[in-house]
Amino acid sequence: MNEDPYALFAEWMAEAARSEPNDPNAMCLATATPEGRPSARMVLLKGHDARGFVFYTNLESRKGGELAANPFAALCFHWKTLTRSVRVEGRIEAVTAEEADAYYASRSRGSRIGAWASRQSRPLEGRWALEKAVAEYTMKFGVSEIPRPPFWSGFRLLPERIEFWRDMPFRLHERRVFVAAEAGWRTEALYP
Repeated sequence: MNEDPYALFAEWMAEAARSEPNDPNAMCLATATPEGRPSARMVLLKGHDARGFVFYTNLESRKGGELAANPFAALCFHWKTLTRSVRVEGRIEAVTAEEADAYYASRSRGSRIGAWASRQSRPLEGRWALEKAVAEYTMKFGVSEIPRPPFWSGFRLLPERIEFWRDMPFRLHERRVFVAAEAGWRTEALYP
């Protein structure tokens, strides 16, 4: 395996993009409630580099609130066609306004309207309420530019630990962990 976890992740992600039929960038994001109870859901990775792993959300959503209260999280990628997974743990930081604006502008018009219309994670009276909000924001913005909502932005997970797992015969799987250290990464193999 590559000794640089970011390069290795990029290799595996590129292979997943060629082999996974849907959403190779899907990842399970685990956060914790203020009481310390785990909370997990699927989100999409929207960027990765040596600074970390980026995703976007409504800041007023459950995950947004949990990350504001406890800025640590874990990610898990699972690529069934490759029989591989990657686990990432670390601290969370907000992306810059410029990064959030650039990504938001790249989204489809319908997705930008949806960001305004959805009161993510809050009770929905019925589907009609969401559709009504979409119609209202569609009329409000008309053909003009749709600005990024002030409650919508992104987060970057700054890795402290990255584990690569590969299926091997007889359940003697290959596990390689990278742990952030002062001089780069400390790496070791783990028993399956």
